Amino acid sequence: MEILCVALGGFCLDLLLGDPAWMPHPVVFMGRCITKLEGFLRKTLPSELLGGAVLAAMLPLGTLALSILALWLCGLIHPALKFALETVWCWQCLAVKGLGDEAKRVHWALVSGTLEEARQAVGRIVGRDTGRLSAEGVVRAAVETVAENFSDGVVAPMLYIFLGGAPLALCYKAINTMDSMVGYKNNRYLHFGRAAAKLDDAVNFIPSRLSALLLILAAALTGESADRAWRIWRRDRHNHASPNSAQTESAMAGALGVRLGGPAFYFGELHEKPTIGDPLREIEPADIRRAVRMLYAGSLLCLALLVLARGMFLWS
Repeated sequence: MEILCVALGGFCLDLLLGDPAWMPHPVVFMGRCITKLEGFLRKTLPSELLGGAVLAAMLPLGTLALSILALWLCGLIHPALKFALETVWCWQCLAVKGLGDEAKRVHWALVSGTLEEARQAVGRIVGRDTGRLSAEGVVRAAVETVAENFSDGVVAPMLYIFLGGAPLALCYKAINTMDSMVGYKNNRYLHFGRAAAKLDDAVNFIPSRLSALLLILAAALTGESADRAWRIWRRDRHNHASPNSAQTESAMAGALGVRLGGPAFYFGELHEKPTIGDPLREIEPADIRRAVRMLYAGSLLCLALLVLARGMFLWS
């Protein structure tokens, strides 16, 4: 019952407050640890592959152990303190409002600002180079990141919260953060980041597929095409180098009737990526708002599903 309560509390806090800039965030500390550990392991261990594997083990397990220890110590002081800390951590693991707000800033810049402002706004939420994106490219990047981060920033952490509380969700965030920092197939991280990338693929395997199904249901609730989302997901869900990213992007592309994916620049290098979806019409700024509506609808569906599943488990 405690996990159910902290999960609901964290979700509500995220919807109300998002990610305040003034508040210390665990992911920031994880990022600093990754940077320090990378430098140490590269100097200390004989191979990049081994160093990356050690990092992929140390950070998630260390995060899990420290969070369990912190909650235990808070529980010794007072159960309410433990409950409050775990609720805050659950809140910080989620990104519903933060992702929605950032995407809406991109939309505002496109319709009321300049293309350069739109490029800067989308650059806050995507990993690709944005300096040469067209207006359509900005929209496509924003819609893709809403779809992909619906899994990484909402469904996956919620699933792990309901399975193991805030410690397991923070462990997931450590893996996800590690992948976002070192899980690249470039000269620097091809070997060092391999373990982190494979681990991230594994922990997102089920959440990404659940996220796609939730987006298909969300399409029906928000007036988009659930039938087309289902069909495009079935056809294009493997059109990505990652086994997980195209799951949600294909469902989103089908729901909106647009084409996503295609070539993109990362760190100045052009990467040829398969396309996802059918171009039934030109993508437009309003598609960002549609994607955000699906994000919120899918998040509420996910919460309802996990509450129901947890409740059935408790009362069985």
